Amino acid sequence: MERIFIDAENQIAGRLASKVAKESLKGRYVIIVNAEKAVITGNPKFVIKRYFEMVSRGDPYHGPFYPKVPDRMLKRIIRGMLPHRKPNGRMAFRRIRVYNSVPEEFSKETFQRMESGSRLSSKFITLGKLSERLGAKKLTA
Repeated sequence: MERIFIDAENQIAGRLASKVAKESLKGRYVIIVNAEKAVITGNPKFVIKRYFEMVSRGDPYHGPFYPKVPDRMLKRIIRGMLPHRKPNGRMAFRRIRVYNSVPEEFSKETFQRMESGSRLSSKFITLGKLSERLGAKKLTA
């Protein structure tokens, strides 16, 4: 199977997620690194408030469960762009791997950057900062 390596540094999370979902539905394996450096555009106060509401929603035993760590947050954003309840969407979701930094086994690979996902505005917050504000444990590099 063909594998695609993507660097998420300074990439807009939603645009990156839509491209990754499309590639995964085509049958390709997608490996994303530097998930903590992906960004969400908008006023950081409002972004933090919106994500805090999502994380604290529901019952701790029955859900809905929303992740606080950056790699799982990005994977959850990608899941929202897949038909994850259908067999082809479930298989596409299994072909996606997301890492907070670059693992040793992928250090020699060349990473792509999505062209449409790099237009940053003046107001944004990285997934790493967002996860720290939501109460996730500090990431070790």
